Amino acid sequence: MVRRRIIEEPVSRLAVWARRFALFAIIVSVMSVIVVHSGYLEFTPAMATFGGALVFAGLSILLGLLALIVIWFSGHRGLGQAVSALAIGMGLLAYPAYLGVKAYRLPAINDVATDPADPPRFEALAPLRAGATAIAASYTVEQQRAAYPDIEPLDVTVTAQAAFAAAQDVITKRKWTILLARAPQPPRREGHIEAVARSVLMGLREDVIVRVRATPDGARVDVRSASRYGKYDFGSNADRVRALIDEIDDKTSDAEKKLQPTAKAQAPARGAAARR
Repeated sequence: MVRRRIIEEPVSRLAVWARRFALFAIIVSVMSVIVVHSGYLEFTPAMATFGGALVFAGLSILLGLLALIVIWFSGHRGLGQAVSALAIGMGLLAYPAYLGVKAYRLPAINDVATDPADPPRFEALAPLRAGATAIAASYTVEQQRAAYPDIEPLDVTVTAQAAFAAAQDVITKRKWTILLARAPQPPRREGHIEAVARSVLMGLREDVIVRVRATPDGARVDVRSASRYGKYDFGSNADRVRALIDEIDDKTSDAEKKLQPTAKAQAPARGAAARR
């Protein structure tokens, strides 16, 4: 009996290398994120490593497309490898592409404050921000006001001490590292909090200041959030300022509501004492 030989088509080498590049890009990306979070390397070499991972992701997409063309015309195997390489490469490049679109649409700002003309000043964080750009030029102030017109100081009706406590509670709840917390002391000293936040994906350190000043009607809260690296923050500082202002506003509103029943209960008591 004559045995039939089944000749299998060879696997496309392009598909094999496309998947290898894609898997290598994943490994390097994860390693670079871990390195940045741990602080083993400085920002520049860590981001250069991440950039190299994106280059390999782009190469995996290119090789995957070429592999699909070769497989279509030659009938070689490796379709699954080519498709997986494309999926991995596109997945790795999706978020950087999204950030690129945001950078194109937003101004080159990495320092956002509720009062950009008179932002809270760094004290404890100043030595850590050597070389970082700051809000100073008038064009930057105008750029922020044009890009984020909704970011404004928060005026509350509670005391400056209560507003400071609310801000400190919010920052503690967010698990940011507080480097300085100076409570307001009448008649002049303002409340001042400096803390370090971390970005969600890369864990980059971003600096936050909360300033609390007493006003005739209560207190005014100013917030500033600034990145340490690069000219673009992709809107992250503005988002952080908005979120912090909203949470402080909610917390001071809750504190004010708790005080209202006490004030109403004391009013009849004072009236009864006056009638006596």
